[in-house]
Amino acid sequence: MRFLALWLILFAAPQFARADDAVLKVGVTTRDFVPAEPYDWRGAATHALRVMIWYPAVAEAREQPQSIGPRLIPFARAGRAAPDAAPAVGPRRPLVLLSHGFGGTASDLAWLGVGLAAHGFIAVAVNHPGNNQLEDYTVEGFALMWLRAVDLSAIIDAMRADGTFGDRLDPARIGAAGHSLGGYTVLAIAGGITDPARTEAFCRSPAADALCTAQAGVSDLRRKSQLRLGSDPDFRQRYSLAGNSYRDERVRAVFAMAPGPGPALTPESLGGISIPVAMVTGSADEVAPPASGAEALGKAMPHAALTEFPRAGHFVFFDTCTAVGRLVIGAVCRDPDGIDREAVHAETIGLALDFFTANLR
Repeated sequence: MRFLALWLILFAAPQFARADDAVLKVGVTTRDFVPAEPYDWRGAATHALRVMIWYPAVAEAREQPQSIGPRLIPFARAGRAAPDAAPAVGPRRPLVLLSHGFGGTASDLAWLGVGLAAHGFIAVAVNHPGNNQLEDYTVEGFALMWLRAVDLSAIIDAMRADGTFGDRLDPARIGAAGHSLGGYTVLAIAGGITDPARTEAFCRSPAADALCTAQAGVSDLRRKSQLRLGSDPDFRQRYSLAGNSYRDERVRAVFAMAPGPGPALTPESLGGISIPVAMVTGSADEVAPPASGAEALGKAMPHAALTEFPRAGHFVFFDTCTAVGRLVIGAVCRDPDGIDREAVHAETIGLALDFFTANLR
């Protein structure tokens, strides 16, 4: 079973405050947003951006345990939230966009969405077309990874126009957070520019690490991508747009968890990122090792802060798995000995809250 194979405030005037003692009820809902055409759907069958939204709910909302997988035997726990609860009345809220990893889903980051919403944020996670668990992966969804940043920009537009949330969010306070390829995505929307050849060169060099081994898991998609580059002029033209900037000036701060593939982003563009960046990673990351991932990225960005969790692996930033999930999903649910995934989540939520509270002013 494919499951994330590879490749996270309250308004205060005049000041922001984290207000840990003011935990709010959390609501959760879904939307299918359809951007104006033409839109590059990357070969996906569904021509809509399917999202999950977590938000502060009214005090009388009845939260319920949320999960991933079959209802009776779920694979992972996704926090507590009240489905389709009425949003809380109050000031305009900061918005944080969430981007899942390679082949994942919006619900993979439910733990973070719930944590942010409980402290006054609206968090929205998108299923990236052609590269999510709900449908077959596509060559375009694999190869045109920089278009994930376009998805996030489209979600900003859609949320601002939404009848329920548009008037409840503050367009001047927008951030983004992502895991794995989602970490790459938020760095791209912050101004990082992609050069796919850099990853290929890295994996041929003496510095090659587990990032390159992890990429072997998508060898069929890579082979088909190379064939398309040689035979399909339209695909070749779309691929040539990798070097464009996908910076969205509305995004004021980004939070990247175990970001990868780091080598794909050019050092010059990373050095030019002017908004605050925070990253978290595990020292034992087996998919996006810190040496070529978060650590290298941190050195290249002038406004980046990095927190490393000793002995933690790549998938520690995925939802907390059940016993069934550990049997069915395998590596995504397994952590090195001594790692408490829920404790890492709690600390990461705290870091994200502090970061966005300080930087979405």
